[in-house]
Amino acid sequence: MTRTVHCRKYNEDLPGLDRPPYPGAKGEDIYNNVSKKAWDEWQKHQTMLINERRLNMMNAEDRKFLQQEMDKFLSGQEYAQAEGYVPPSP
Repeated sequence: MTRTVHCRKYNEDLPGLDRPPYPGAKGEDIYNNVSKKAWDEWQKHQTMLINERRLNMMNAEDRKFLQQEMDKFLSGQEYAQAEGYVPPSP
């Protein structure tokens, strides 16, 4: 049976993650308040940000930037986009 959470990003009940994506309080917060759909979308957006902005995960400032953008994305706030990215037309 799928676990359901009230997703912070979409403000609706959706299937949740199978396990916390991070250790500690941050991971538990995401596990309890973010849907699998929102997390999967963040993973794709994160990859795009890393590639387009040429972020280096060994650099503390780049990791901090990505963490801040993740918090914004998962909370439904305005978040950084990849420069020049145009989403595909439906």
